[in-house]
Amino acid sequence: MQNYDDYSKRVEELNSLLEKRDGTNLSKLLRRTNPVDIEEFISTLSAEDALIVFRLLKKEDAIEVFAELGPDDKDKIKKGLNDTEFHSLLDQLDFDDMIDTLEEMPASVVQKILRNTDTEKRKKVNQYLKFPEDSAASLMTPEFVELKITMSVSEALRTIKRIGNNKVTVYTCYVTDSTKKLLGYVSLRNLVTSDGDTSISTLLYEDVITVRTDDDQEDVARTFQKYGFTVLPVVDKEDRLVGIITVDDIMWIIEKEATEDFQIMAATTPEEEEYSKMSVWDLAKNRIPWLMFLMISSAFTSTILKSYEAVIQSIIALNMFIPMLTDSGGNAGSQTSTLVIRAMATKDIELSDWAKVVWKECRIGMVCGLFLSVVGFFKCYLFDKVGVEIALMVSVTLFFIVVSAKVVGSLLPIIAKRLGADPAIMASPLITTIVDSLGLIVYFNIAQMFMDVAPI
Repeated sequence: MQNYDDYSKRVEELNSLLEKRDGTNLSKLLRRTNPVDIEEFISTLSAEDALIVFRLLKKEDAIEVFAELGPDDKDKIKKGLNDTEFHSLLDQLDFDDMIDTLEEMPASVVQKILRNTDTEKRKKVNQYLKFPEDSAASLMTPEFVELKITMSVSEALRTIKRIGNNKVTVYTCYVTDSTKKLLGYVSLRNLVTSDGDTSISTLLYEDVITVRTDDDQEDVARTFQKYGFTVLPVVDKEDRLVGIITVDDIMWIIEKEATEDFQIMAATTPEEEEYSKMSVWDLAKNRIPWLMFLMISSAFTSTILKSYEAVIQSIIALNMFIPMLTDSGGNAGSQTSTLVIRAMATKDIELSDWAKVVWKECRIGMVCGLFLSVVGFFKCYLFDKVGVEIALMVSVTLFFIVVSAKVVGSLLPIIAKRLGADPAIMASPLITTIVDSLGLIVYFNIAQMFMDVAPI
């Protein structure tokens, strides 16, 4: 078994042989290295060294490694290959990997490649390139085993033997009629354990889960997660089978969507490239707009403080508790918004559940607020040495701030979703800004109420 330490030692050995330009031993070591590790190794190399390593790979490994490389690393390899070598490499990629590669390339280069492609393949490539980037169709491959409902088991097995080597998977075979309408599927296990003259219609699983070409990739990912499938068929509006999506193609979508949501929740524009490969300027320009927006939004805090200036001057001690109150409210709102956003992403809650969610968070806020207000009272009275009236005022304020923060934190992501925006924008930074303003309004209004009831 290979662990991380083994991989680190392997990388050191590969680097050593590469520096010595020991092609013979480097080639031998590459043959004993997992293609995934080779891809990771190549991504750390210069263009020259990456090309040397790539040319030393076995044909099968070279194809697998190239398919896994990122756009920049693919470009390093491409620049070192002549047109004939690159076209040959593209032809040997799985169809979906070839489409992914073409999508990353300039239009002029793609047109040049397509001019040297046979008519049937060019037509299919053009069809796939036209699908929306975030659709299920952009993930699918046409490399699946398609059987006809009229076949016997013997005919089906002969078909699989004839075309199986060029397909992504042969374990699940899809059955269609003369119009390519999907009727169901049969498993390879059932085929090889059945009599040869048996009709595959008797082995057919008709209850097949499908996705449509225009389905969003996030919905496709959720379907994979819900049913635990390794492959899903893709059909068009007429239920005709047009491709399949395999689990390895959806795994990076799950990671990509999770990363995008995390970036939005951190108040930064989603970044397509990896952090380590982006320049300081690229990272900064994705953050500046949000920081500017939050800075301007926080100006409401100054406006609120100014409007309650008379109250603050009457009770100078109010100032010392503002950070504690706003931080408590911001933290309470962030907790709720994060959990609600996650629950919405996993379809645990729907838009129609908004009333139940708000009511639930309101009750949670009451429980949390009660505990915090009690602790806050003794903290103010015993440690901050203020009077009972001010300690009570702060603790009452703390209760209402936590409750209101929980309600706001649950409601805003749902409102964002209802308006067609990404709920993730209502995460920590924005929620904190909104709750800070709300908390100050609650604080000073309660202070005025206490002043009216009794002099403080």
